[in-house]
Amino acid sequence: MFKQMKNIDSAFKYVRGFTMIVIITSIALCVYALHRSFKLVSEIQAKIYILANGKALEAYASERKDNIPVEAKDHVKTFHNFFFTLDPDEKVIQANVTKALYLADASAKRQYDNLKESGYYTSLISGNISQSISVDSVSLDINQSPYYFRCFATQKIIRTTSIVTRSLVTEGGLRNVSRSDNNPHGFLIERWETIKNKDLKTENR
Repeated sequence: MFKQMKNIDSAFKYVRGFTMIVIITSIALCVYALHRSFKLVSEIQAKIYILANGKALEAYASERKDNIPVEAKDHVKTFHNFFFTLDPDEKVIQANVTKALYLADASAKRQYDNLKESGYYTSLISGNISQSISVDSVSLDINQSPYYFRCFATQKIIRTTSIVTRSLVTEGGLRNVSRSDNNPHGFLIERWETIKNKDLKTENR
């Protein structure tokens, strides 16, 4: 009888040990499954889709701080392209300058007003003059806010009889603002000024 009881006790210990192993294994599997599920959800949520030319392109979300240098430089380039790309058409000039002024503060508006009052845009239209710009480089300091930048660019002023190439250097600060359709990078150029605008060469056409 004692032997039978001993066998029952041994069997109970075996079953209990086996049950504990099963429970621990089940818990471990549940924890692993939850971890994988959360990771998968995070990866899915990190994916975004951008509609470009009617096609959905997959992209990945990232922290804004990771993209500040790239976005800030592109913001500066975009502003300068809008502000300085001009054709002898009042509507084109107004459309480009309006887009540029969404990206900068009153300092850019003052420069626009000064150019307008001096008859600069009128002379472009009457003289059938086009103006283009190529941004060569943008230096940026993101160690302080607002972020200081200096833009180095080359301008071409295309007249009926000649093409004038000019060196343009501007500087200013970049402040974080909310993103919008008119300001997709979420920066605002402040205290913008031209520190160099010099003729490099003139070519006959």
